[in-house]
Amino acid sequence: MLHGRQIKTIFARVSGGYDRANHLASLGIDFYWRWRLTRLVAKKHPQKIADFATGSGDVAFFLRKHLEKSTEIFAYDFSPEMLERARQKQKKRPVAEKIAFREADCMNLSSLPEKPFDVCTIAFGVRNFLDRKQGLSQIRQTLRPSGTLFVLEFSQPYRWLRPFYRAYLKFIMPLIVKPIAQDGMDYRYLTASINAFPTAPSFTTELLECGFTHVKTRRLTGGIVAIHEAFFE
Repeated sequence: MLHGRQIKTIFARVSGGYDRANHLASLGIDFYWRWRLTRLVAKKHPQKIADFATGSGDVAFFLRKHLEKSTEIFAYDFSPEMLERARQKQKKRPVAEKIAFREADCMNLSSLPEKPFDVCTIAFGVRNFLDRKQGLSQIRQTLRPSGTLFVLEFSQPYRWLRPFYRAYLKFIMPLIVKPIAQDGMDYRYLTASINAFPTAPSFTTELLECGFTHVKTRRLTGGIVAIHEAFFE
């Protein structure tokens, strides 16, 4: 089990090639996953939204493009290097000027000045939490009553796909990211975090234990990823 500082160091090292590696490793399907997430968020017509573990900002950019112009978007990450990457990309996207990128750690959001939010999103970040229950509970407390959390995260695929998927993660994906990754150990950690993440039903239980009262799950691409929509009354 890695410590928070070690995980932070990993993301500092991979920040430069992070986008390319993700697009290649997912064979470009990650664009579709973010688009599906954005469509679900848009149906809520949020006025203020937070994207946690924003990384290089891809989800935040999708949201800015497809949500109403009046929607306030705040994007948070605990890695200054990833946020710098996001801000560099922001300069090349005039439509993204109104995204506020801020440093914040999901393990402690009690003093976040911009809360409460109508919607919170987090894509491919929950599996890096040191304590999932603490992180998810902290995010829930940033939501308005009747607010919604959307979690886009890797999951465990359908049974028939598992042998092929695990072989892909173990043998093929490392070859794809090797020319980009500065340190192969970094991506081995990311692969291990994918394998260790709970099934969609188990993660639903965790969300309920964190204070959410309703969870709807949509499994995509053979169950490789899932979008969890959680809210509380």
